[in-house]
Amino acid sequence: MNISIFGLGYVGCVSLGCLAQNGHNVIGVDVSGLKVDQINLGQSTIVEKDIDLIIAEQHKAGRIRATQDIHDAVLSSEISIVAVGTPSTERGHLNLDYIFKVAEDIAEALKLKNEFHVIAIRSTVVPGTCEEFAQVISDRTGKIQDIDFAVVDNPEFLREGTAVADYYNPPLTLIGSRCAEATDKMKMLYEQLPAEIIVTDVKVAEVMKYVNNTFHALKISFANEIGNICSAMGIDSHEVMDIFCKDRQLNISPYYLKPGFAYGGSCLPKDLKGLQTLAHDLYVQAPVIQGIDKSNDIQKRRAVNLLDKYYGKKIAVLGLSFKAGTDDLRNSPAVELVETLIGRGFDIAIYDRNIHTAQLTGKNKEYIERRIPHLSNLLVEDLDGLIDDSDVIVISNNEQQFLSALEKVYDKVIIDMVRIDVPSMKDNNTYIGINWHKPKSAVYESQREAHFNYS
Repeated sequence: MNISIFGLGYVGCVSLGCLAQNGHNVIGVDVSGLKVDQINLGQSTIVEKDIDLIIAEQHKAGRIRATQDIHDAVLSSEISIVAVGTPSTERGHLNLDYIFKVAEDIAEALKLKNEFHVIAIRSTVVPGTCEEFAQVISDRTGKIQDIDFAVVDNPEFLREGTAVADYYNPPLTLIGSRCAEATDKMKMLYEQLPAEIIVTDVKVAEVMKYVNNTFHALKISFANEIGNICSAMGIDSHEVMDIFCKDRQLNISPYYLKPGFAYGGSCLPKDLKGLQTLAHDLYVQAPVIQGIDKSNDIQKRRAVNLLDKYYGKKIAVLGLSFKAGTDDLRNSPAVELVETLIGRGFDIAIYDRNIHTAQLTGKNKEYIERRIPHLSNLLVEDLDGLIDDSDVIVISNNEQQFLSALEKVYDKVIIDMVRIDVPSMKDNNTYIGINWHKPKSAVYESQREAHFNYS
């Protein structure tokens, strides 16, 4: 394929060399005459392991060149990759001036082109940038998005120092696209790489670089705070974290990484508080660890705020224990939510089969009678009757019984804390996820439709 790359800095130079090495013809574009000259002499514009050899080899093979002539680059390629810088402003926003200058430049060139053209943004951008980029082109050319051209997001996940190795061994290849023809062309760029190609919504792709790098920063800070606490006690922090990383069922896994309601139970709050207290007693500053329960409290308040507008309505809470399959009410966020709403005068009724069982058998009985006797009086035994009699249904844990009961519910407000998998919810216009917009099944269906459209 013939490809043009706008920006010959770190990402652009690596992409230029690696795409050429995969057999594509690649044209680099940059405002810097020095960088253009370097590429045309077979020299890398950056210092990075192996890229200098690749640029030299591919230049010699005639697969790479560079220019400052934007019309030449666009008219000679079918895909333009945008890899210009998006530095931070003084207030922390991304400066997208370079991105939209490229949009204007490509638009001028596209006025002279009749063939379909794909623009792939590899730079880190805020969600919505691809749509704005496409609008600039449409406004300046009169061309129709996804008919005459398409703008997709294709974020890079390259680490400095290992960028070439990362390029050829990615964990995944991500393409944010709504255009089947553009998606097919982008897939062809990466079909030689040993990684899954994931096609997703454009805004999902745009936000992924933020999510990934913020999590990496969080991991480093968490490990350093653990190291500081261990060091204060004379404990080998590297041995601690080596053992921590061996647990791939919970510690290094997707578990606990799904957005939803607050954590609770007997273990997490207690042990977190214990480590926070230990750090305090050792005079070790650990702001990440100290802030975890504060973040959890914010999530509880978020749930209360979602329900505030339904004051005066009949509220059904499905699930009182801190998670499905248990009767444990200790530190249950559902208990805190209900107590807060009762304190504000809400009309509440609760269904939790496990809590009823605990009352009947005596298990958890003391906790119920001592700590929350008023909530015990709100428990009902008839789930279907409760749903029928309620205006708003709050789902606070993921019991299979709840999913079955909600299959036929179309006319109730649903406040979902756990992301239920109920197909009928996709047609419920009053469905509200605590931090998502669609129920699980609707999201999966849209992904399946996207897959079929693009294959």
